[in-house]
Amino acid sequence: MKIIGLTGGIGSGKSTLLAWFRSNGIPCFESDIVGKQLLNGQLKQDVIDYFGPELYPNDALDTKRMAQLVFQDKEALEKLNNLVHPAVGKAFKDFVEKNKNAQIVVKEAAILFETGAYKSCDFVILVYAPLEKRISRVIQRDGVKRAEVLARMSKQWDDNKKSALADFVIENDSLELAIEQLEAILKKLLA
Repeated sequence: MKIIGLTGGIGSGKSTLLAWFRSNGIPCFESDIVGKQLLNGQLKQDVIDYFGPELYPNDALDTKRMAQLVFQDKEALEKLNNLVHPAVGKAFKDFVEKNKNAQIVVKEAAILFETGAYKSCDFVILVYAPLEKRISRVIQRDGVKRAEVLARMSKQWDDNKKSALADFVIENDSLELAIEQLEAILKKLLA
């Protein structure tokens, strides 16, 4: 089995490429989604104990409120990461075991390099897109203001730093061209 890490900054188009992997029958692990599930499950009480119950109105995590909190407070972000990353790491090990007969699995994470999780991957694909396109995608997708997108981006490494560690880099300025690049990479990996 080969573990492919898929990463890129917010708004780079990781989810679109992940959908392509999935449509081709490749098992995909979405770190952010698993993290959110854990925050509404086994980690919920830990979050309430540290951050307070107001983050769970109607018994579900208010992700916008959580994002506003942690992206403005370095200590809060560090605490959240210390809760979530080990739990996501264990969930990924369980995912690999469950899919042990697959030729390839994909581990998607926006902060794959920042957390060191890339070390568990055989290859890493970095997806990037022009800055203004990324900002526009996130504003449209999340209904947030430009300043909030820039604040989130400031917590992630820039693409130059990531590309130095990536095995492959895909430019996602056009979905069609990004898919072509992804197909070429997969051909190399399966050769």
